[in-house]
Amino acid sequence: MLRIACTAIYPNLTDACEAAMLAVLAARVQRIPKQGCISIESSGAHWPCLLPQHGPGKKHERPIVLADWQRPILENHPGDFLRGLFHSDGCRVANRVTVRGRAYVYPRYMFVNESTDIMELCQWGLDLLGIDWRMNRRNSLSVARRGAVAALDRHVGPKS
Repeated sequence: MLRIACTAIYPNLTDACEAAMLAVLAARVQRIPKQGCISIESSGAHWPCLLPQHGPGKKHERPIVLADWQRPILENHPGDFLRGLFHSDGCRVANRVTVRGRAYVYPRYMFVNESTDIMELCQWGLDLLGIDWRMNRRNSLSVARRGAVAALDRHVGPKS
């Protein structure tokens, strides 16, 4: 069984999740409303074949490594990969700073994950697209340069 919990405030992401499951493997997908979210579920014996990273325990306590056959797919579609990462564990915010008494507001992407493996995969995807990033904490990545944000905008898009 594949089960993905989607927050109810982004219905387009829920629709995209269901469409992806149907396009890849699922013959049928169920939406199960829960408090504050919707669980998108599909039964199938072959989900573990497509998602070998899945396993028991917390993501940051077990290895998350791409299978050999997954790497070339992601190399050919890094924008789609990053969209999934940022839509699940990231955000685009209006960053507000004051420098020498003058206030500035600029867009910025943040990606936060406790798994160092997932963080490294995000960094790898950004590097594939030539997007500048920096770690602002041990578990938090920032994309803040104007050109880098514009490039990521083209790939990630809003969480509507």
